[in-house]
Amino acid sequence: MRRTLMFGLLAAMACVGTVSAQTDVTPVEPFKVGTFDIHGVPHVGVVLRDSLVIDIEVANMALESSPEYATVPMPTDMLELIGRYEYGLKYRLYEIVNDIVGNNRLSGSSRADYVYDVSDLRIRAPILYPGKVMNAAVNFYTHACEGCSEEELQARTRERQENRGVPYLFLKPSRGAVIGSGDEVVMPYGRDRIEWEVEMAVVFGRTGKYISASRAYDHVFGYMVAMDISDRGGRPPGGNATRSDWFVGKGHDTFAPQGPWIVPKEFYGDPMERLHQSLVIDGVTVQEARAGDMIHNIPELIEYASSLITVFPGDVMQAGTSGGTGAGRVERATGSGYLQAGETISATIEGIGTLNHTVVAEESIPDDLSGAQLPPVESYRNR
Repeated sequence: MRRTLMFGLLAAMACVGTVSAQTDVTPVEPFKVGTFDIHGVPHVGVVLRDSLVIDIEVANMALESSPEYATVPMPTDMLELIGRYEYGLKYRLYEIVNDIVGNNRLSGSSRADYVYDVSDLRIRAPILYPGKVMNAAVNFYTHACEGCSEEELQARTRERQENRGVPYLFLKPSRGAVIGSGDEVVMPYGRDRIEWEVEMAVVFGRTGKYISASRAYDHVFGYMVAMDISDRGGRPPGGNATRSDWFVGKGHDTFAPQGPWIVPKEFYGDPMERLHQSLVIDGVTVQEARAGDMIHNIPELIEYASSLITVFPGDVMQAGTSGGTGAGRVERATGSGYLQAGETISATIEGIGTLNHTVVAEESIPDDLSGAQLPPVESYRNR
């Protein structure tokens, strides 16, 4: 374990470069960080007031034109920003924010040319791409008792509280599955039992293994909104597997929306006191929950996950979803319990932001496949 932690520390120090921002500076207002297409190229930006994006590379060049500011190299992507944040980079971001706000460079004739409206930019997933995405399954009491009456929910909650066991975690793909706000959620060809799950995503900022719950937040960089889009249609017909297939259920392209940006932990507070998450489909609220509904809290999830695998800066852990998923739980205009092409999904966590997505159906697949693919194509046909 010591070798692993030392490697993480050395790696972080190696990418710091010359970071000599003032370490006693505090930001005049909170901010978030995200990745945005600026002139068609992904750039890391600071988000102010959920409406303005600062291109930190150009803003830093403007700041360093004054002799009172030392040279601090800017990160080329979000993974580098996260890895360097606690090694001095955050203080330079504080300085950038203070300079822009203090000199009124956000609006009017004095607005800087490196300040953009969020609405004018493509919002990318903040991290392109996480090393791993860990997900907590069935981690809210209401999700563990979908469709229950109030009496059944109370009884099962009491029973679960007496014997919570350990968390159940699964891995979700990163590149391919992770998408940013505004990107389309694609229902795979022939798959018609696709569900929604809004979740808080914890972004790790420090390398760690065997992290105790009491030290868990020391390893957190920040928080973002996420969704665990899920395929409830089961395995393709044929074969000899009889258990549920988590790869089919969780692993499709576009099934891991994340963003729209990350709130550094110093600007959010304790998620177990503040968390309020909800999901709306075509104007109908289908999920809403607070942290008190969690079976295993975030520090416990971090302790358990890091007992199995080393976490690194930029890794993501999603904390689970609440009740409100599944067929017929909430009546919607389509009359379906599953997602339908054309519907819009908005997933929100108070104090972080909202993911917005439109659902589309994959229209076709190549006709020269082997047959060992998902329905409705003929299964395992001889060729």
